[in-house]
Amino acid sequence: MPSRAKQEVTINGRPVDLTNLTKALYPLGFTKGQVIDYYIRVSDWLLPHIQGHPVTLRRCPNGVQGKCFYEKDAPSFTPEWVHTFDVPRREGGHIHYVLLDDLPSLVWAANAANLELHPFLHRVPHIDQPTALVFDLDPGEGADLLSCAKIAFLLKEALAAAGLECWPKVSGSKGMQLYAPLNTSASYAETQPFARRLAEILESAHSDLVISSMAKVKRAGKVFIDWSQNSDFKTTVAVYSLRAKNSEPYVSMPVEWDELRRATRRKSISALRWTPDAALKRLERLGDLFAPVQERRQKLPELTRSAA
Repeated sequence: MPSRAKQEVTINGRPVDLTNLTKALYPLGFTKGQVIDYYIRVSDWLLPHIQGHPVTLRRCPNGVQGKCFYEKDAPSFTPEWVHTFDVPRREGGHIHYVLLDDLPSLVWAANAANLELHPFLHRVPHIDQPTALVFDLDPGEGADLLSCAKIAFLLKEALAAAGLECWPKVSGSKGMQLYAPLNTSASYAETQPFARRLAEILESAHSDLVISSMAKVKRAGKVFIDWSQNSDFKTTVAVYSLRAKNSEPYVSMPVEWDELRRATRRKSISALRWTPDAALKRLERLGDLFAPVQERRQKLPELTRSAA
């Protein structure tokens, strides 16, 4: 991309200002221009997963070593053509979330130094209906991504016993997530108790490996199954999003169960990390491994069935 400080481009008929394209946002030199380029190139796979979902931005104007912050309300400089949706605050008023429904909006967000995309599980206007059940696996001190992979297989087995298929992705940081698509009218009032109960059952059966409570002091050597992500006020990092966690960008990527098994057997965390270029090459070769999360309809079973 050109190195001019500011330029206006037209994307799908929308004017988008691009600024400071040569500014390094990662210590190893990955620039804002490269961030924008990545999001453009990944957009065909990414956009279907976030369209209609309110998004919390994670912006790093001075790079990942500077101050990064989550932004819920649409910034004051948000163009009129970027869709937004008002969500009531519990304490009163509204939060004006952005909806990154198209390529111009995605590029606009990337130019605002938004490195990470954190969508809600629901689509507007049905903000009480998650499209999927999600389990966020967070390793405590002494555990790691491979520890999470082991727990992922336990969750997969438990979900299968409840009649649900699930799809794993690495977070691009230290953990991973499992998604069981629903795409029905199930509400958070149904999905969160189900997720919590399943996490508690696994903790009971594997107390040396799993914890279902949020107390960090109890997590050493274990994997926290965060069932609370199944909430109308919580977001989870999007599939194909960049992360702002390391000196170089990694991508939150879907993984196949077989490769997760191989990485665990070989004790290879590096086999589960993808840079932007590697992620794009993988997508060209394998396609969207997370497509079933968009398409598959599954009925949430009765809570008693999950406890059987």
